[in-house]
Amino acid sequence: MSEHICKDYGPVSDVHVYGLDESIKKAKYPMSVDISKLNGELTTGIQSLAQSGIGEGHDQWLTGIVVEFDLTYTVKAWTEAERYRFLYFISSQSTMHRIARFDLDKQYSQYTDPRCVEVVKELVEKYNETKDPEDYLRILYSNPCGMLLTAGMVTNYRQLKTIYTQRKNHRLPEWREFCAWIETLPMAKELILPKEDKAA
Repeated sequence: MSEHICKDYGPVSDVHVYGLDESIKKAKYPMSVDISKLNGELTTGIQSLAQSGIGEGHDQWLTGIVVEFDLTYTVKAWTEAERYRFLYFISSQSTMHRIARFDLDKQYSQYTDPRCVEVVKELVEKYNETKDPEDYLRILYSNPCGMLLTAGMVTNYRQLKTIYTQRKNHRLPEWREFCAWIETLPMAKELILPKEDKAA
């Protein structure tokens, strides 16, 4: 299976794209009699399938282009990311297991009020003295949603097409950065971005 290793971008790192050539080839199956003669060259017909509207089904073959990456997001952005059905978590950092061990001076986004961080630091200090489970719960429930956590993710080009369309102008800067990263993926302009974004 073909693999493309991509550069890190903003909150995204360790990016690997699999199955690009193979999926283009398989997209040609419906109109083929002898599939042994097919290749991974992008034709205008296959590109038009990729550029079909979200939910029309003609872009189903984009699900075969698999993307694995690490994503560092705030708790606020993670809550929104979980709405996507085909954006899978492989594994992630855990506040449940490690909130009392993080370097809290480095763990929050620039938009987190420093006073909130100081409260969490005080709660962590207290828990580390008492080891009281109730004190641990106070940390968990007092933690600002600006905490940054990294997760290993897997998705596909079809889901990224939906995310891009819905989030490219989002209020949260993390989503705008994520969409800017999508633009850097192999053949993103041809396969993921809406037609109106290609002319820009």
